[in-house]
Amino acid sequence: MNVDPNYLQQLAAALSRTTAQQQNLSSQISSGVRLTGLGDDPVAAAQNVQFSAQIAADSVFTQTAATTTAKMQVADSTLGSVVDQINQAISVATAGNNGTNNAGDRSSVAAELTTIRDEILGLANTSYSGKYLFSGSQNNSPPFQLDSSTSPATVTYSGDTVVNYVSTPGGQSIATNVPGQQIFTAAGGDLLGTLNALIQGFSTGDTATTSALTSQLSTALSQLSTQRASLDGSINRLQSASTYALQERTRLVANQTDLLQADLPTVATQLSSSETQQSALESVIVAIEQQGTLFDRM
Repeated sequence: MNVDPNYLQQLAAALSRTTAQQQNLSSQISSGVRLTGLGDDPVAAAQNVQFSAQIAADSVFTQTAATTTAKMQVADSTLGSVVDQINQAISVATAGNNGTNNAGDRSSVAAELTTIRDEILGLANTSYSGKYLFSGSQNNSPPFQLDSSTSPATVTYSGDTVVNYVSTPGGQSIATNVPGQQIFTAAGGDLLGTLNALIQGFSTGDTATTSALTSQLSTALSQLSTQRASLDGSINRLQSASTYALQERTRLVANQTDLLQADLPTVATQLSSSETQQSALESVIVAIEQQGTLFDRM
């Protein structure tokens, strides 16, 4: 009996494919993973790469957001302390402007305002993890320096006006700082400059200017409140973006698990079917080989 060699080759190839399929299915059952290489499912493998990239991006962002939010919250708390000091300065200066104070009283007011100014100056030079919060991008050294040799004393700002940003996985840019110049020495709301002028005015008894300067403290307070509101808004946006990224990461990890995880009942059924197919192919091949041997003997 002559058997078409191509037919035998086709049977052998089918048996080889079935054997390889069994090995793959057995591996899925033992490992619980259905994708072990690109060839298993190119579309799913590409999707897995996308999942992994986004999961990594979300992880990095949530870590960055946590440390950045902590820094921003310290800055916000610091500005809250500055607000308390400004209100105290307004109260002290207002009392000093009542028109009944003598030189000793005015000197005491100047001393109190000096203490408040020094406290605010210290707050303006607050650092977090070795970096100064209100110096823009020049955050390796204190941004504000006091020169008491002038009359009135002066404060210089050595930082810059750079606003730093963090980018969310969705492409949103969120400001993470407020340069100190916009808070403590801003034109039209020069907090430290106004305090120095007030200290000078009460020290010299120049009550003609101290009332106007006291009003300028309220202007400086308003300026600071505006900047602080901007910082608070950035904190809220950053926390919301971090929450979204964390939720997205959790969802993507679940989707990736579903993508990679083998459906064991289905795989077991497929393995049983493959084993049946292999047995049938082997039986056909053996039968053909036996028939060929029998005819060869006749």
